[in-house]
Amino acid sequence: MKPRGRPKKQRIVQAEPRISQFSPRGRPGRPDETELAMDEFEAMRLADFMGLNQKEGARSMGISQQTFSRIIKKAHKAVAVGIVRGKIIKIQGGVVVWKKN
Repeated sequence: MKPRGRPKKQRIVQAEPRISQFSPRGRPGRPDETELAMDEFEAMRLADFMGLNQKEGARSMGISQQTFSRIIKKAHKAVAVGIVRGKIIKIQGGVVVWKKN
């Protein structure tokens, strides 16, 4: 079956995460997982950690401001679900291009 819609534009990611997953403590057994894509991680790094506004973050990632807004909203949702429900947050996947500074 052929994929529908336009293919995703590659997003520029400048920094690889130091860890690939974040696990909750104090929860017995193996908790469920939620995924945070690499572009979502980069959007959070730029906006929340580095303090860039959406326009600057979008320019850094090579995407539109509207796309950046959608990505950051999805990233915040994934992290909130992980924290509230005590899930492992795995950082992986996404259509990205690595850019070295």
